[in-house]
Amino acid sequence: MRTTHAFACTFGATVIAPHWTRFRFWAPSCNHVTLEIEGASPLPMTAEGAGWFVAEAPCGAGARYRYRVAPGLAVPDPASRAQPDDVQGPSMVVDPRAYDWTADDRRGLPWRGLPWEQAVIYEIHVGAAGGFRGVRAQLPRLAALGITAIELMPLSEFPGGRNWGYDGVLPYAPESAYGTPDDLKALVDHAHALGMMVFLDVVYNHFGPDGNFIAAYAAPFFRADRPTPWGAAIDFRQQAVRTYFTENALYWLMEYRFDGLRLDAVHAIADREWLLELAARVRARVEADRHVHLILENEHNDVGLLQSGFDAQWNDDGHNAAHVLLTGEHEGYYRNFADEPIIHLARVLGQGFAFQGQFFPTLGRPRGMPSGSLPPSAFVLFLQNHDQIGNRAMGERLTVLADPDALRACYGLLLLGPQIPLLFMGEEWGSRRPFLFFTSHKPELGQIVRDGRRREFAAFSHFADPTLRETIPDPNAPETFAASRLDESEAETADGRAWLDLTGRLLRLRAHHIVPRLRGAHAMGASPIGPAAVAARWRMGDGAILSIALNLGADPVAPPGWVAGRVLHRSAPAGHDHGHDHSPNHHHAGAAVPPSGLVVCLDDIAHG
Repeated sequence: MRTTHAFACTFGATVIAPHWTRFRFWAPSCNHVTLEIEGASPLPMTAEGAGWFVAEAPCGAGARYRYRVAPGLAVPDPASRAQPDDVQGPSMVVDPRAYDWTADDRRGLPWRGLPWEQAVIYEIHVGAAGGFRGVRAQLPRLAALGITAIELMPLSEFPGGRNWGYDGVLPYAPESAYGTPDDLKALVDHAHALGMMVFLDVVYNHFGPDGNFIAAYAAPFFRADRPTPWGAAIDFRQQAVRTYFTENALYWLMEYRFDGLRLDAVHAIADREWLLELAARVRARVEADRHVHLILENEHNDVGLLQSGFDAQWNDDGHNAAHVLLTGEHEGYYRNFADEPIIHLARVLGQGFAFQGQFFPTLGRPRGMPSGSLPPSAFVLFLQNHDQIGNRAMGERLTVLADPDALRACYGLLLLGPQIPLLFMGEEWGSRRPFLFFTSHKPELGQIVRDGRRREFAAFSHFADPTLRETIPDPNAPETFAASRLDESEAETADGRAWLDLTGRLLRLRAHHIVPRLRGAHAMGASPIGPAAVAARWRMGDGAILSIALNLGADPVAPPGWVAGRVLHRSAPAGHDHGHDHSPNHHHAGAAVPPSGLVVCLDDIAHG
């Protein structure tokens, strides 16, 4: 028996019979719209009122079409399910029922996802990984390592074939340079067979600068009174706009069977109520026995959203505090964490956010809300991601910037702490390849992007010299994209194998000791124990106490007495003598944590 999935969208082309398709288009700025199907006569669409136009035509999957909204302008479908000829070309009718889903996990049971506590997320750029088929080929290796979820950077059709994905203009169409819609479904299907979840990064706060024609036929889609860094704000006060994006989320979850969404920069969405509405709609629509997760990126540190249907937020505060400690950098947004980074990190470990209403220097006002009531699993923690690497002028990873011993200690904190860990592609083997900002815009726009990016870095001391700014890679150059692709031979070096071994050991410890205890866990406090050292502990869901002491300072530090129990993991610089420990399996309060050291203990007797 075949298993197919199709989500009925209000917008776009819907195959209603093998050779018959219904088209529905919102164009409130138009009095007349004509459907133009390649190889057929133009078909006037019928106005339904409230800006809607509809038509039915004798065509099926594979038909290419546009909407003529003015004598000199025919546009692709804003809800196009496929754009084989890029953002300027015609849309293509897709029959989602053509894909036969395997939909079983490795146990042979129907796939229903994994509980959030089991998530170990691996962020990946599909283009830099070889397209949908390239990502699919990596899944067995990642599953064997202990990765339980991959997160794909945005897939909405963007101009050209090279882009981070945040310049997408057609949110329903998977990027054609990466493969076909069925290639994407096969990737998700294969991940499920391996017991892995797949998340998708979606952008609902803006469209890219090239190929977005919506304002030409639906001016109310945007609000002129609220500018954003990307142009006029999207007007979520319009019901059609709310429906467009709400259905997009459901489309990815129901038709493509993604296990969750990461919503990009929701602080740029003016209508907070729509976010609450979206979460409620998703929870009401997905199958009752299915695990589907919603993750936010939100500079506002809005705790209310995390109490109202959203599972977690990317913890930029945690990254920024750790980055300052590891690198000593203090310019740009790192200035907000440079005063006492260890206090910020302690607050992250003990309460979730570093900024919970405190004054934020670069904003000039308070930022965030108290977050101590949230469980640690409400925060996605990371040392690296696409933003934190790629927004650097030269795209350097921490393996290039930080002391290796200190980085390994922080890596242990990341993978054994109770917040949900996220790795960026190649991090598992300690890749030293850059991840740069890249695009494939037309020459004029490409030059604007290149010059603008170089101007942005003029405020940084290293690039104050205009000559040095000229060395910043041109995002539009093919070489910039090529330099950002992973070199898997790195994993075969001695250093690469050592990192992979460390990653595997830490993830096995996490799966065995941390994950089963995460539900119901809560922080018991965290505090600095040195200029660059912190200790934290959590009561886990079964009553056991997890404690961690991290020392990134230059001198050994004595942890508090409550860092005790079985040692799950100890990290120290090469050659450090552990001989003063009386037992290899028990940590004693008097045992100092060396520089660039970490100790992770689990006291599972305390609750007994």
